[in-house]
Amino acid sequence: MSRLLPRFLVAVSQQHAVVRSAKIPQRIPLLFRCFSTSPGLWSLTRYNKTTDWQKKLTPEQYFVTREKGTEEPFSGIYLNHFEVGMYHCICCDVPLFSSEAKYDSGTGWPAFKEAHGTWERDESHASIVRRPDNSLGSAGTEILCKNCDAHLGHVFEDGPDPTGQRFCINSAALNFKPRENGVSDTEEQK
Repeated sequence: MSRLLPRFLVAVSQQHAVVRSAKIPQRIPLLFRCFSTSPGLWSLTRYNKTTDWQKKLTPEQYFVTREKGTEEPFSGIYLNHFEVGMYHCICCDVPLFSSEAKYDSGTGWPAFKEAHGTWERDESHASIVRRPDNSLGSAGTEILCKNCDAHLGHVFEDGPDPTGQRFCINSAALNFKPRENGVSDTEEQK
C-alpha cells in the first residue's frame, strides 16, 4: 500500500499539470491582450489605424510624423521663427512647445529648452513621450506626441541651462499658433 500511494500521487499531479497547462494558454491572451505592443493591436491613444493620416497631412508631414522621417536641415519653416505663441502637433493640434523655450541651436532644426507643461525635469504634464531610439547610429531619445504618437524629433543632453536639454524638432511636425496679445509672459510681468 505504501508503494501505491506515491505512484497514485504522481499520477494525479501529472494529470492535474496537464489540465492546468491546457487552461493557461486560453486565459493568457485575454488577460494580456490590452498590454501587448504587437503591431496588430491599436495604439493606446485616441487615434487608431483607421485614421487616414495620408489624407490629413502633406507628404512631408506624413513622412516625418508617421514614418519617423527627418526633414532636411536648415529647410524648416520654423527654424528662424521667433513670434510669440505656441507650437502644436500637426496631427492632433495638442500644444507641445512654447515660443519662450525656443532658441537658436545652430543645428538646422528648431530647438527648444523644454516641452510645454514641464516643471523643472518633470514631464508628466507635458504632451510628449520619450522613447529610446538607435536609428541615428548611436543611442538617442526620440520624442513623440503623447496624444497621437506622432514622431516629433529627438532630444539631446547638450542644451542650455537650466535643463541642459536640446529638443531638436522637425518643423513639419509643428503648427504655430500666435498668442492673442502678442506679448510674452516675461514682458507681461514687467
